[in-house]
Parts: sequence; C-alpha cells; structure tokens
Amino acid sequence: MKVSEILNSKGADVVTVRPHETIDALAHRFKLERIGSAVVSVDGNRIDGIISERDIVRGLSDHREHLLTKTVAELMTTGVATCAPKDSVKDVMRIMTQKRIRHLPVKEAGKLVGIVSIGDVVKNRLDDMELEANVLRDSLIAHQ
Repeated sequence: MKVSEILNSKGADVVTVRPHETIDALAHRFKLERIGSAVVSVDGNRIDGIISERDIVRGLSDHREHLLTKTVAELMTTGVATCAPKDSVKDVMRIMTQKRIRHLPVKEAGKLVGIVSIGDVVKNRLDDMELEANVLRDSLIAHQ
C-alpha cells in the first residue's frame, strides 16, 4: 500500500502552526484539536519544522516557568523527515522506526500535501492483516 491510499482514506488535512506562535497557544490548540503534533509553516506549504508534545516536554525541562511564553520556533524540530504520496507504507514504517518519530509530513512537488501518523500506519497494517485472515478463512471454508 502507498501513502496516497492512507491520505485518500483519512484525508489530507494538516494542522500547521506559525513559528512565532507561543507554546501556550499551541498547547491549547493541541487540546482542542486532539492532536500531538503540528507542522510548522509560515505559508502552509513549506515545511519549516515540526513540533510535538515531546518537544514541549523537553522545553519544560529547559525553560521551566518560562516555557509558555517561548515561541514554536524556539522548540520546534528542524530538518524534518518527510515522505511522498508514492512511498510505500513499509518505507514509512522503516523511517518512523529508525528516526523514532510518530508523525511524517507528506510532500509532493516541494509542497506539504498531508501527514501520516504512527496510528495511521498501524491501522493500515491491522486492516491488511484482517483482509489476509478473511481471505484465508474463506479459502479454507471453500475447500471443506
């Protein structure tokens, strides 16, 4: 299966945040949207970074009571790993495992077109396993 199939199923909406926004505003947004990561982008197309709950926790350790006034740019991860719609889910799993990340932005022609989470990948794998089990079960029943 390809990344494009996951995006077709779940949608291609990506929550983005601007680098100058405060961590306080970002934390509220995470809560309201029930998400754990956002792509940092000035224009909604270019990927300037990514910020996750993990980055906020690390920021708490470094900045303590000043954390909420820090900007997203001060805590975000740069050099973001990405994938393309044509990439296989297996490749995405490998990247996520090797880099120990849970969210992978999807780029096409240099523009942000989606995001894939570890939850999306696990759901995809479980769906594949269920389909395989059903095919085997149907084949077994047909041969009895």
